[in-house]
Amino acid sequence: MVTLEEISQLLYGAGKEVAGWQGTQDELIALAAKTFPGKAFCVVKQWILIDLTVTPTEKAKLTMLGLLPATLFAHEIVLDSKGRFQPTMWVRSNFGKSFTESCMFETKSTVYLLWGTGLRKEASVGAAFSMRAG
Repeated sequence: MVTLEEISQLLYGAGKEVAGWQGTQDELIALAAKTFPGKAFCVVKQWILIDLTVTPTEKAKLTMLGLLPATLFAHEIVLDSKGRFQPTMWVRSNFGKSFTESCMFETKSTVYLLWGTGLRKEASVGAAFSMRAG
């Protein structure tokens, strides 16, 4: 069972500071369009790249599916290309497929564009995926 302390540490505790995109939002969107043409994107700030603690068996299953043992949480959405999320909302992604250019976290359906500095943390699958919108 996931505790409130685990979730609190994940959202607000210390982590390793990681530099995301330091240029303009338009430059970041242009890079994403070149790297992932036609794919939906979501520009986020105050983000946390979550490395999931998984067993070797779980890691093997994810790898077989072409997935990373990682997910992304962002405290603030800046822009969603498909209008699924409104600015200032938070978002938690599904499992990642790739982490590119240190500023693009790709999932099956979306590329999350990591604008500005964020954090990298480790958490259990239970803690990371316990956050759900409404």
